[in-house]
Amino acid sequence: MSEGRIPSRASANGLDKVVAAETALSSVDGEAGRLVIAGYDLEELVATHDFEAATALLWRVAGREPAPSADSLRAQLGEARVMAFRLVPHLLASTKGLTVTEGLRAGLALLSDDGDLAPEIRAVGAVPVFVAALCRREKGEPAVAPVPHHGHAADFLRMLRGEPASAAEIDALNAYLVTVTDHGMNASTFTARVIASTRAGMISSVVGALCALKGPLHGGAPGPVLDMLDAIGTRDNIAPWLKREIAKGERLMGFGHRVYKVRDPRADVFNKAVTLLTNGNERVLFARDVERGALAALREAKPDQRLDTNMEYYTAVLLEALGIPRSAVTAVFCLSRVAGWTAHVMEQERVGRLIRPQSVYVGEWPNDEAAA
Repeated sequence: MSEGRIPSRASANGLDKVVAAETALSSVDGEAGRLVIAGYDLEELVATHDFEAATALLWRVAGREPAPSADSLRAQLGEARVMAFRLVPHLLASTKGLTVTEGLRAGLALLSDDGDLAPEIRAVGAVPVFVAALCRREKGEPAVAPVPHHGHAADFLRMLRGEPASAAEIDALNAYLVTVTDHGMNASTFTARVIASTRAGMISSVVGALCALKGPLHGGAPGPVLDMLDAIGTRDNIAPWLKREIAKGERLMGFGHRVYKVRDPRADVFNKAVTLLTNGNERVLFARDVERGALAALREAKPDQRLDTNMEYYTAVLLEALGIPRSAVTAVFCLSRVAGWTAHVMEQERVGRLIRPQSVYVGEWPNDEAAA
């Protein structure tokens, strides 16, 4: 095998520590447990921005022209939700038997690359409409039309439930949506940028990103966290259940993160949101007891490996408290992350270069000398 034929290996499989792009959208410092989004520490961004304001900020940083304001984007997203609702009858008729996430994938694929509103606005506006309608179908209930002058978080909860949400619930959902708008070069964001680099367009990039998010190693953890809480059941069962699962080599859902070597800062934001929303709620108190037990059990079983609470743990508790069905947790994550995906698409389109990495061939080589 000729060494001249082998490109240098930048990383082991998984592309860890390989720089794939320059971005002004977010920075993840796993060693320090710090997340910066568009120049803001996460905690400050959540305290000062709702979802529309955070999305407008990301798009401005990505170089979108015209640069949107929070108020103008709020109005445009309301219009986009109304437009998306016109597609709901066709969506529901064509996605019978599919999961919420699969239905959302089909719904986004219905969007045209061209239209009166920019494709990024139509994509962001369509997600809550489609997710709410698909969730209501699971319960045998009709879809609820959007109210365009409502905020994105408030309108989603109203479309999901058929009645207005409380101010605390809207604030809690906004905290969630702002927190997960962007998170570095994760799998779905990288997918969006690869597709965008081919000039396939905004909608194709978003659909591809959702397909990557659908994988359980990326976007599916909150549901299993709730399954874990259900399996434990009682406080007396916390310690023996955790010890048994760890001894079997099972992963404790909601603990540890591929990037964060300390506590995931997003978990702290969600913990605060849960406290404001359901202070004294027995399910929340039980979840905190399980968290304490899990951290202690992991320290004892794996003293050389720090496994701290990650975002998915309190995401699960928060979304459950908001009445989000478990079947929709990945799709609701998309409700927010689509803001980051669209911003990365804009950034990648400005670069204007096809992403085309090399691979290392590890197969057999022909015998060149014998062939000669």
